[in-house]
Amino acid sequence: MGLFKKNPFGHNLFLKKWLIRILAVITHKRYRGFNTIEIEGSDIIRKLPPQNVLFVSNHQTYFADVVAMFHVFNASLSGREDSIKNLGYIWQPKLNMYYVAAAETMKKSLLTKILAYAGSISVERTWRSEGQDVNRQVKMSDISNIGTALKDGWVITFPQGTTTPWKPLRKGTSHIIKKYRPVVVPVVIDGFRRSFDKKGLRIKKKGILQSMVIKEPLDIDYENESFDSIIEKLEYAIEQHPSFLKVIPKSELMAYEEENKKRKFRV
Repeated sequence: MGLFKKNPFGHNLFLKKWLIRILAVITHKRYRGFNTIEIEGSDIIRKLPPQNVLFVSNHQTYFADVVAMFHVFNASLSGREDSIKNLGYIWQPKLNMYYVAAAETMKKSLLTKILAYAGSISVERTWRSEGQDVNRQVKMSDISNIGTALKDGWVITFPQGTTTPWKPLRKGTSHIIKKYRPVVVPVVIDGFRRSFDKKGLRIKKKGILQSMVIKEPLDIDYENESFDSIIEKLEYAIEQHPSFLKVIPKSELMAYEEENKKRKFRV
């Protein structure tokens, strides 16, 4: 790879590779050391095509979730079986891997700008801005950028747009699926909100068992399936459909709410 080769967003790939390597070394112990991550589905990762794959996941922290996915996906591609043991897998990381994030979040600090360079597709949120509820139109350039990323490689998205569990999925995800027809891979995570603060930068508690389940790609009729049907399918796949609330004890729900109150984002 040449020193000056760039991806479709103008990011230097040599620099991006070293950023990913350094960030991986710094963060590895968060998932295999201070805490433990249990993984299912590494074999599914290895069977995926190199481009036009959309990972859809529930969301628990701003950054720890997606950093864990970078570890797990690269480890899986390097032949690790449901493990991130031995960090050598990050020496040749998958460089065409991206994640969707709120633009305002990625501009907050030097660290978030570095994380953005490592693979963020920054989008303007249509429902929330600077801690206030808003109602604005989707920027077509944001949709186009996600399409560009899918054409180049893999994209990770958190369609709830919030770290609060069981919130409705944003319908924009179904529009992207119908427009670009990616392979859609559900991912279900847990344990991250107990391990980290809301930003996912500070370790809040050690000795937590984290989990990541990568499921088989969804069967979607891109031509005929409705937007609402796709959203419902995604909600079930990432275990965030309202029906899941019926089997969750009230005490656990209240505990989630209390924990979320303590984890309010502060700039």
